[in-house]
Amino acid sequence: MRTEIASLGEFGLIRRLTDDIHLQNPSSLYGVGDDAAVLSYPDHKVLITTDLLMEGVHFDLMYVPLKHLGYKAAMVNFSDIYAMNGMPRQIAVSLAVSRRFSVEDIEAFYSGLRLACEKHQVDIVGGDTTSSLTGFTISITCVGEAAEKQIVYRNGARDTNLICVSGDLGAAYMGLQLLEREKAVFKGEEEAQPDFSGKEYLLERQLKPEARRDIIQRLAEAGIHPTSMIDISDGLSSELLHICTQSHVGCRVYEEHIPIDYQTAVMAEEFNMNLTTCAMNGGEDYELLFTVPIADHEKVSQMEGIRLIGHITQEQMGCALITRDGQEFTLKAQGWNPLQEQSVE
Repeated sequence: MRTEIASLGEFGLIRRLTDDIHLQNPSSLYGVGDDAAVLSYPDHKVLITTDLLMEGVHFDLMYVPLKHLGYKAAMVNFSDIYAMNGMPRQIAVSLAVSRRFSVEDIEAFYSGLRLACEKHQVDIVGGDTTSSLTGFTISITCVGEAAEKQIVYRNGARDTNLICVSGDLGAAYMGLQLLEREKAVFKGEEEAQPDFSGKEYLLERQLKPEARRDIIQRLAEAGIHPTSMIDISDGLSSELLHICTQSHVGCRVYEEHIPIDYQTAVMAEEFNMNLTTCAMNGGEDYELLFTVPIADHEKVSQMEGIRLIGHITQEQMGCALITRDGQEFTLKAQGWNPLQEQSVE
């Protein structure tokens, strides 16, 4: 069954999507239903981030299910709050949709969005909907909180700090390559046959990424306060350069220590791509990249899911990747840039 959005109208659609939302956070005093949400943060600093996702630029609905898209759209925002060492609490969701989408399509998107919010205890407190002539557009604003002394910025890295990363890198990019190949096969543009068996992890990393709330909690439990932090959305190289530029430091990252999943390595070989380049520049991993004082070496090295990949240096030494055979290459921001045509080479 297909229900035309026009048959409900804007407010009817909003009611259908949000009628049974129950607020979970004490800071959410009033949510959907009035001209504005009402929030209260008497003892904490408020963190705000926003992301705009455009069909054809950030996602392709030929192979991205709407439920997965809703889930990912929420996680992208949660990840930004975690990267400040905060906790996401509320989101406002605005959508622009063309006439090719039905009410059921938007409900599928919202089901993924709400699943992510339930998992991370985040309230949907508002938003907007409008028509679009260019497909599907998503704008989400996320509000989070943190004690003032707990907030971590990009500009706090210092000489001799250790560089750490959570999870593994490059899998989301390889998942994207798989999906693009499937799309090409579907269009009959090439002879390669789609084969996703044994590659489920790569697809999940691209379609259903997980923001690393667990890492933030583990660091707090271990008594580790990062000196700088950023989430890896545009690629490890780009994010490292953000930290180094804003902290006025250099860095040395070691190729042999970059965490890469086995499926990622196999897929890179199949596509005849350089594995390290994929891990450094692929993007959309939504892992956390952070620095800690060298005194925390023993603590952080014993934490599951965290890898030491290098160290911070003085600014004049520049930012470099040290290869397995000891060569030194200057880091370049070759990751995802939505404002220009660019691919990982």
